[in-house]
Amino acid sequence: MVVYLRLLRESFGFALNALRNNKLRTILSLLGVTIGIFSIIAVLSAVDSLDRKIKEDMSTLDKNTMYLKRFSFGPSEVPRWKREQYPDVTYEEFDYLKNAVNGMDKSTYQLFTKREIIKYDDKTVSDVNIVPATYEFVEIQPQKIKEGRFFNESESNSGTAVALIGYEVANSLFGNSDPIGKKIRLYGQRFTVIGVLEKQGQGMFGDNNDISAFIPVNFLRNKFGDHNDSMTPIIIIKPNPGVDIDAFKGEIIQKLRNKRGLKVGDDDNFFIDVLSGFTDLIDGIVSGMNVIGWSICGFSLLVGGFGVANIMFVSVKERTNLIGIQKSLGAKNKFILLQFLFEAIILCLMGGIIGLLLVWGLAALLTNVLEFKFVLGFGNIALGTSLAAVIGLVSGILPAISASRLDPVEAIRTGM
Repeated sequence: MVVYLRLLRESFGFALNALRNNKLRTILSLLGVTIGIFSIIAVLSAVDSLDRKIKEDMSTLDKNTMYLKRFSFGPSEVPRWKREQYPDVTYEEFDYLKNAVNGMDKSTYQLFTKREIIKYDDKTVSDVNIVPATYEFVEIQPQKIKEGRFFNESESNSGTAVALIGYEVANSLFGNSDPIGKKIRLYGQRFTVIGVLEKQGQGMFGDNNDISAFIPVNFLRNKFGDHNDSMTPIIIIKPNPGVDIDAFKGEIIQKLRNKRGLKVGDDDNFFIDVLSGFTDLIDGIVSGMNVIGWSICGFSLLVGGFGVANIMFVSVKERTNLIGIQKSLGAKNKFILLQFLFEAIILCLMGGIIGLLLVWGLAALLTNVLEFKFVLGFGNIALGTSLAAVIGLVSGILPAISASRLDPVEAIRTGM
């Protein structure tokens, strides 16, 4: 055992000396491996960060949450011309389903509408995302409230002019002063600020609660009515824990069909999407992105591996005389083999470490610039290091074998 440890130590020393004595060649070899490791770990880290961000944004939602609307979030077999004729879901249908469907925990009625301008005294914030919803919204999609509160059932039902505003909206309008109880202007009317959200940053789907304002949906219904082309309604439904999702969804479909007077044989004129299906779709996209990343960056690793193998063959050729002398002095084949194999592995590990450092620096830079948290996880660090070692092993094995099989007499004669 001691003999093998000594052999490994001496082989390691020879490898380091060879790398130090051939700095230019070492740098050129490092370049190919560095680019390969950088490319694949950068892509995988970006995909992992994206996946982490999506799951973080959706972590507050129950995966069985359902979205009832006249359009589909994903691909649909229903022709577009037919989908465009579907009616919007209504507040009356929301109220009916809330009381008629068994196993329902919470449901909320929300409107998607255009962005607006909010004013306070001489200060203005434009392009604010308005989120009109019923009071149950916060119970289905919990919000991180910094101060104040969400609007209650009474304010929701009556359509009281109150608003919960995002962090950036509050900061732009009020600065360091307390916004709670202040009057802002929206839709030409004064709204009382009852709450402010914590700073959250932009979500993965373009939503940004920092520049949003939550108001009672009945305020807009009272002001503009239920038939407005600039507003698209949706009913969000959260079932009780443990409910049979298929049966629960089937009951919603049947109750809404009855409400709309659809006959047997008539197609549904609405869509119900379950959040778990959407998360499965996201997982599929992420997996596809990983496969594409591996396919593209694999070529970089292949090129880097060929570069290392080529340099190692050149190294064997240059050191043929030294190999002959070592073998004539008693060095065994496995000593020569390990010497060159270690040299290739160390070379690739150095390239891999440099590549990982570049990914770490890029991740830190993009995190600060884009306000999106890019993370170089331990798994990707281990993967990058392992890939570098494997590339070194594969690239160095043939040159190492060829070096170990040289005849000492012929090697000395060739090197003279």
